[in-house]
Amino acid sequence: MTELNIPAPLQAALADKGYESLTSVQSAVLAPEAQGRDVLVSAQTGSGKTVAFGLAIGADLLDDAGQMLQGMQPLALAIAPTRELALQVARELEWLYAGTGAQIATCVGGMDYRNEKRALQRGAQIVVGTPGRLRDHIDRGSLDLTDLRAAILDEADEMLDLGFREDLEFILGAAPVERRTLMFSATVPQAIEKLARDFQRDALRIAAMGEARQHGDIAYRAYTVTARDREPAIFNLLRIHEAPNAIVFCKTRANVNHLLARMSNRGFKCVALSGELSQQERTHALQALRDGRARVCIATDVAARGIDLPGLELVIHADLPTNPDTLLHRSGRTGRAGSKGISALIVPSADYRRAQRLMQNAKVTAEWLDAPTADEVRARDDQRMLDHPGLTEPAGDDAPLAAQLLEQFSAEQVAVAFLKMWREGRPAAEELSEAHAPPAPMAPRPQREFGPSVWFTLSVGHSGRAEARWLLPKVCDAGGITRDGIGAIRVKQDLSYIQIAAEQADRFGDFMEITPEVTMRRMEGEPDLDAQPERAPRAPRGETRTDNRSEGRKPAPRAKPAAADGDHQSRVKAARGGWVPDDAAAAEPRETGPHPAVKAWKKKSSADAGKPAWAKGKPRSTDKPSAPKAHRKGPRQPG
Repeated sequence: MTELNIPAPLQAALADKGYESLTSVQSAVLAPEAQGRDVLVSAQTGSGKTVAFGLAIGADLLDDAGQMLQGMQPLALAIAPTRELALQVARELEWLYAGTGAQIATCVGGMDYRNEKRALQRGAQIVVGTPGRLRDHIDRGSLDLTDLRAAILDEADEMLDLGFREDLEFILGAAPVERRTLMFSATVPQAIEKLARDFQRDALRIAAMGEARQHGDIAYRAYTVTARDREPAIFNLLRIHEAPNAIVFCKTRANVNHLLARMSNRGFKCVALSGELSQQERTHALQALRDGRARVCIATDVAARGIDLPGLELVIHADLPTNPDTLLHRSGRTGRAGSKGISALIVPSADYRRAQRLMQNAKVTAEWLDAPTADEVRARDDQRMLDHPGLTEPAGDDAPLAAQLLEQFSAEQVAVAFLKMWREGRPAAEELSEAHAPPAPMAPRPQREFGPSVWFTLSVGHSGRAEARWLLPKVCDAGGITRDGIGAIRVKQDLSYIQIAAEQADRFGDFMEITPEVTMRRMEGEPDLDAQPERAPRAPRGETRTDNRSEGRKPAPRAKPAAADGDHQSRVKAARGGWVPDDAAAAEPRETGPHPAVKAWKKKSSADAGKPAWAKGKPRSTDKPSAPKAHRKGPRQPG
């Protein structure tokens, strides 16, 4: 690694961590053409991106002796999308820069703001944080970026997906223009390229090896189950693998809570990780996984990026991912740094086709298997027991107690007790229904040779709510042909194209009105279906032009006339609604204000304000309220 010009303290840190060689992304950012330049790096999850940018900025932060340049303001800023990822990045940089005298501070949401502010005031050369909290510190003046030499955006595509673009623009706008900007992302969609153009200068594009293919250390497996066997299949998978750590991904928080309750009742040591938890609860959950108090994490996609758990060998997709990127990011929690891992998809029968498309778009190949049965789980338990090293190791200091056991009990009794203790505390295997094999792939529908044809345009498209199944019978009726005479139908935004057999095309002439709203015009040649949307065809001179854009519009509703000229209630309604009866409109000017009856009623009402209900209106001979009258429509008449 010396030939890559890595500072001595960083080389020593890598050696202490057991690094014998660098990954492809780490070597790429240290190549001569990347020295001192902005870089846009795309690499798969688990490829060592954190160490990569830690090494890449070493020359900007360290002096000739390999020690951190001293100053009260930060020299490097690393931005991550989630709290967990930011804290993980800080931990990685701490061991990498341990021998340089660097001070590292974190600024993440959910933590104590005052402690972060004090850490910044003491002087931190490297700051790691989430976009919202970093912007908050800049707004309050506790974070000054005037001396910044390098800015790193980790998981940039995820930050844009979470809506942090405005925060990123604010943060980068507060940093010096001459800084280095290093962007790391699993994928590089158009939004990332635009962000790079706005905030990077002559950036070097680096695509690490393996970006477009599945991770070689992850084995993808898919299990087709019936709907009722979905959860038992998850439990049996966890039992048969007995992974030191496993993550079960669910689509919603409600699904996480439901599965957590079911698994806890069955004796699994599990924790939950979702967006509804506080930062302290999420930290405790991850710590329980790291120290062995829990072995299974049930999580939403909030944990799909940045969570690095030691010994994570199994990822189970209890709910199918929504897109290929999510599948890869979830699966990337395992198979990291050369370790092997398994990504298992639980596929209900109804979702088989969707799972196939998902993996095809993600460019991964899965082995389709039956979910482990209860007998298979028990057999695996028994084999695991027979392979236990305690059965082959010498007795050592336990020899006297072992002799006492054999003296007091028979060998069979001791073995039976050992079996019971071995099985005690382990969740019971789940009985599944009959094995459910995946359905056979659908055979492709044979393509019909349509033969010579003529194309026509129709003056309606998606904007007019046109569909092929709606157009087909109308065209058939208009031309007196059967559907065998019609080939392809392509509906565009404002137009549609239809293919008519050549021997029947003359039935439509050059122009035909299919319905009062839809016209059909003959074309010369074939349409360019990939071209930009066109305007609807104009009708020939002398014919009525129809505009499908007005289709579905209704005339403004007219007010209903009053029942009679002398009907008081009708006149009051007319005054309230802004219209007058038709018979009155011819005899007198239209009134714009309330009807006189309404004015009088309002005046009376204001005079009665503050009186009890029974005391309003006409004086009564008794001081007690009278019996309520039947409800009548319209305002109360004065008097």
